Amino acid sequence: MAGGEGTRLRPMTANQPKPLLPVINRPIMEHVLRLLRRHGLTETVVTVQFLAALIRNYFGDGEELGMSLSYATEEIPLGTAGSVKNAQEALRDDRFLVISGDALTDIDLTDMVNFHKENGALVTIGLKRVPNPLEFGIIIVDEAGRIQRFLEKPTWGQVFSDTVNTGIYVMEPEVLDHVAEGVPVDWSSDVFPKLLAEGAPLYGYVADCYWEDVGTHESYLKAQADMLSGRVEVEMDGFEVSPGVWVAEGAEVDGDAVLKGPLYIGDYAKVEAGVELREYTVLGSNVVVKEGAFLHRAVVHDNVFVGPSTNLRGCVVGKNTDVMAGARVEEGAVIGDECVIEAEAYVSNGVKVYPFKTIEAGAVVNTSVIWESRGQRTLFGPRGVCGLVNVEITPELAVRLASAYATTLNKGATVVTGRDASRAARTLKRAVISALTSSAINVQDLEACALPVARFETAREDAGGGVYIRTTPGDPQGVDIIFLDADGADLSLGAQRKLERVFGRQEFRRAFPGEIAQLSYPARILETYTRDLLRCVDQDGVREAELKIVLDCAGGTASLVLPPLLGLMGVDVLTMNNRLDEANPTETLAERMRDLQRLGDLVSSSRAAFGARFDPVGERLSLVDENGELISDDRALLVFLDLVAAERRGGRVALPVTTTRVAEQVCRFHGVQVEWISTSQDVLTKAAAAPDVIFAGDGRGGFVFPEFSNTVDGIAGFVRLVGLVARTRLTLSQIDRRIPEAHLLRRSVPTPWAAKGSVMRHVVEAAGNRTVDTTDGVRVVEDDGRWVLVLPDPSEAVTHLWAEGSDDDGAQALLEEWADVVERAGS
Repeated sequence: MAGGEGTRLRPMTANQPKPLLPVINRPIMEHVLRLLRRHGLTETVVTVQFLAALIRNYFGDGEELGMSLSYATEEIPLGTAGSVKNAQEALRDDRFLVISGDALTDIDLTDMVNFHKENGALVTIGLKRVPNPLEFGIIIVDEAGRIQRFLEKPTWGQVFSDTVNTGIYVMEPEVLDHVAEGVPVDWSSDVFPKLLAEGAPLYGYVADCYWEDVGTHESYLKAQADMLSGRVEVEMDGFEVSPGVWVAEGAEVDGDAVLKGPLYIGDYAKVEAGVELREYTVLGSNVVVKEGAFLHRAVVHDNVFVGPSTNLRGCVVGKNTDVMAGARVEEGAVIGDECVIEAEAYVSNGVKVYPFKTIEAGAVVNTSVIWESRGQRTLFGPRGVCGLVNVEITPELAVRLASAYATTLNKGATVVTGRDASRAARTLKRAVISALTSSAINVQDLEACALPVARFETAREDAGGGVYIRTTPGDPQGVDIIFLDADGADLSLGAQRKLERVFGRQEFRRAFPGEIAQLSYPARILETYTRDLLRCVDQDGVREAELKIVLDCAGGTASLVLPPLLGLMGVDVLTMNNRLDEANPTETLAERMRDLQRLGDLVSSSRAAFGARFDPVGERLSLVDENGELISDDRALLVFLDLVAAERRGGRVALPVTTTRVAEQVCRFHGVQVEWISTSQDVLTKAAAAPDVIFAGDGRGGFVFPEFSNTVDGIAGFVRLVGLVARTRLTLSQIDRRIPEAHLLRRSVPTPWAAKGSVMRHVVEAAGNRTVDTTDGVRVVEDDGRWVLVLPDPSEAVTHLWAEGSDDDGAQALLEEWADVVERAGS
């Protein structure tokens, strides 16, 4: 019997039938079928109705279980007796057994059938004594086992026994003569009372066995715990590596993980160091549990990602769901399939989250999420489409994204593709290329290349756009898919929204067989890039200065560009990490600071003019002066600004509003104007394209030199810096010292997504009569010149604050004042 909807178990049964719910990683119905097989009952008819195709597809003809399965499908629900009547043709007039496909039991079916035969019964009903009979039909039998009385689902005032009907029956074929055809009929309320009144031989077999009707969330968790505790005789896959700790084939459990059984870890699951798995926890197949996570009495279905420092207690998490870092799910909560519980979210006791929902970062959810999708935001973040490899960013997602991007372009257009040195990026790029060419978009693949080279080639080749895939900076488990426009710049907000609309509708264009596009590999790209760069960027005086420079390529794709470039520049260069490092395609902050220290030591010991370190894709630049001292990104921007302004003596520079106002002093001294812009990379690119803009920077190691390109380019920044230093005849430390000191502080305040609008309104109100600038976020200027900028993060549940004053104390006081405003407004 496998036709019920299991409404009390929603949302677990919102998109799958109850018999397919896993108990210790096997569907309940599979446990039942294995019980039948153990007792020699191998010819089975399955009655199906709700989501019947899913059951048929999973079990097929039963060959894998060593059984013969056939299916009787109900067009409408026919009740417990009507569904068996519907299968009458397959029963072939033999004695048969009826058993539920969604109750867990180890009843001795052989003994029950023998009991039925010995008593010459028409029907034998399997009975079980339970402490709370209210949800079941109760039955009284005499000493011989003959049924005297029964009542379906009584109240406490009607309870006359603790012996209940398990829904397991042995029946003679003639009992079906008492069941009407094609209409809903129930055994307990329709057929059995009538047979009892007629004096038919109805018997009750009181079983001393385990039986649990898995009809509620509580009973679902109880069934898992009972199996782990050995209270029910069923087969369990895997190995008992220590008492009560079961680990299935292919699972990886770090030796520093804490396991307190009984618990079960499914096949090919991965449990990292620092994880604590407590009693009655069940992990499905391919589950990943990251460091610092804590799980107790949690049932986690297949393909779930459990992020670092998460806390799951007494809950159920549906398959293909992502529970991100720091999230907490409490007792009795149920998360449906394919949900996203974002970082620091809190799902409280008893909350039900239905499938395909997103709980926003930092949200506190106290009521069930059924229809709405909380906090579902845009695909694009500040670095393109970002997420964890094979968790949030999968090859399937890459194909859909590329198909949506192709649909926004004209058939026959060309797209340039490139990647960093990582294997993940290579895999995802192949998926992107397949989707583009199948959508009638020609692809020029640059393979592993620096991001500035990909931008350059996209703009040079009159391409319709580009796609570049890289490892997320600072996170080796993340990946960014960056979509470029025809000028090699990041897509504008309008183009991003257009792509998202196509992606959301899943209305992808496909090419006809004759329109499948071409994949090509352009030759001599590095030579072209190098030639154009040296032609556009002033190199006067470089050879005469005889500079010695130390370069760190960070094991990234900049190392592919440097050999042809440095040979033409005429500088003495010592290189570090000048190779492609597939194993470490990005750098953590600690690794970056370590390598910068090594770079500084090498610069000072070799008496070089300065040191420069590229990021792994060659887009950003970090500087070390001639003394081996690191120049922070904020100061590096001012150093570049001073050098360019001093040489050009006119024009405009474009800087984000988060930059220190010391930049205005530097520019004013050299007769250059500042244009303040938003922090968006798209806006920076547009501003750099204006005719009189001589320089732009983002304050994060990204520099734009419009004479060569309107996009951020670390390699061009290095070449420009060499020329500037050679001609100015000053060291970087001397340039840095002549620039006034800045007192700019920053803080990030956690802010729920739902409160971000309210926070900004409160900031404007709190500003009163003070000067307010809304170029990006809200910048409030005090009468004494101090200022604070409040800016909501576009992709995380935080609000960023910058405060600048004439000294650190003044900036700190201002920062604390406005952080308090943001915290109160967001609480």
